[in-house]
Amino acid sequence: MSRRIADLYPRAFVTGASSGLGRAFAEKLIEDGVRVWGTARDSARLADFAARCPTKFSPVILDLADASAAEKAFALAAESAGGFDLVINNAGYGVFGGFETVEFSVWKAQLDATLVTTLCLAHRALREMRARNRGCLVNVSSLAVELPLPYMSGYNIAKAALSAFSESLIVETKGSGISVIDFRPGDFRTDFNQAMQSVSPSAPASSPTTSRVWQALENHLRAAPVPAQAAIDLRRALMKGRRGTVRSGSRFQACVAPFFTQFMPASLRRAVIARYYGL
Repeated sequence: MSRRIADLYPRAFVTGASSGLGRAFAEKLIEDGVRVWGTARDSARLADFAARCPTKFSPVILDLADASAAEKAFALAAESAGGFDLVINNAGYGVFGGFETVEFSVWKAQLDATLVTTLCLAHRALREMRARNRGCLVNVSSLAVELPLPYMSGYNIAKAALSAFSESLIVETKGSGISVIDFRPGDFRTDFNQAMQSVSPSAPASSPTTSRVWQALENHLRAAPVPAQAAIDLRRALMKGRRGTVRSGSRFQACVAPFFTQFMPASLRRAVIARYYGL
């Protein structure tokens, strides 16, 4: 029986490995003996990781904003690795603001990066896994798929589409040696909100309403589990050979809320979400 992830997936590719969940995933994989190729837009953000784990971690410069360059970076990394057994599509970002108040080009750029480039990488990864009839593709979506975040419509769209994409692949890979996981994290104690501020200068405090929602988001993040918990939950799923949806986060967000809201009328569910975010 396998005791380490490396026994199942010795070589992994992780996007967004410089911080947050991606960093936690990469660290957990390395602890389990996996050789990891991790990405960031800036090599400096991976320097400490590479110096600390020189034989287990290889930095890859990859920017989701450029799909063609991202695919080339993935191809070069895959060639260096001799193919990947595990690919974790984690990178992405949020834009906070009313849909009509933020320039449409900003929303489009977010969808192109967070969704379209991720699909491009998944397309390449799945082709290689099909050739070997083995591997695992993990698409990190969000619990926002089930419980949308106010004033983050682009993020909600991208993650819902990524989740639907994973559902398609779960069916298409049935009976093969390939596993597909739709990993849905809730709030975790990361710098996600700070990254949103740098992307979307038109918010977060452009009105009393958005200010209340922003404060609720901040409060939820401060009270959230640390990213290492998400890595533990993903490890458990990988070791059990799970396919399909895997939720992760606080007990309320990952278990209680999804269970009860599935039985609620849509109007009541929307009212609960609004109250949760101070609307």
